Amino acid sequence: MPVGRTLFGGSPYLGVYLRAAESIALVPPTTNGPTEREVERALGVRLVRSTVAESEVVGSLVALNSRGVVVGDEVDPEERRALEAFGAVSVVRQRQNAMGNNVLANDHGALVHPEFTDAAIAAVADALGVPVHRGTLAGLGTVGMAGLATNRGAVVHPKTTEREAAALEELLGVPVHRSTANFGVPIVGACVVANSRGLLMGRPTTAVEVAHLQEGLRIFD
Repeated sequence: MPVGRTLFGGSPYLGVYLRAAESIALVPPTTNGPTEREVERALGVRLVRSTVAESEVVGSLVALNSRGVVVGDEVDPEERRALEAFGAVSVVRQRQNAMGNNVLANDHGALVHPEFTDAAIAAVADALGVPVHRGTLAGLGTVGMAGLATNRGAVVHPKTTEREAAALEELLGVPVHRSTANFGVPIVGACVVANSRGLLMGRPTTAVEVAHLQEGLRIFD
């Protein structure tokens, strides 16, 4: 399975700018050709190019799985058409409106910020078609940045407690592994983009971190 390291516009925080499902990845329209080719190669996906709420930080603003996508702000008709490539599109009314930062999901479940309302949880469950629970990772409500999940495994902030990890394993149905990325950054979801096919991380990620990420996500060259 492919593994790679790259930058997005000079930034190693790939999870802020990119978001991937099993067969499609969302990238901003300004993504350069080499980065696009690396995303396609590493993850085995076709690309959808779009902003979200007129912003380039699409990885922070959307959460998705193979069934659908959730956003926290209104999207214009053109953006909505692009996002519909992933399935159902749901606008979630919630104060914590950066869905990529606050939702950690795969095709089996979704963990969301502990302050999400019942209505927000219902909207996420409806769009992604999975059970949704409130929770934290390493005490952080921004679970989408504190962790990264695919249908093969999950990698989380190294200070994630045993209780948090056990709850996440049960919810997502995959093993949970602790790691950093980008040379010691604990918010791994901000640094890495992955699916069950491959793994792409920020260029500063060390060889030891690569090994931990591969083990956690069960992705090997």
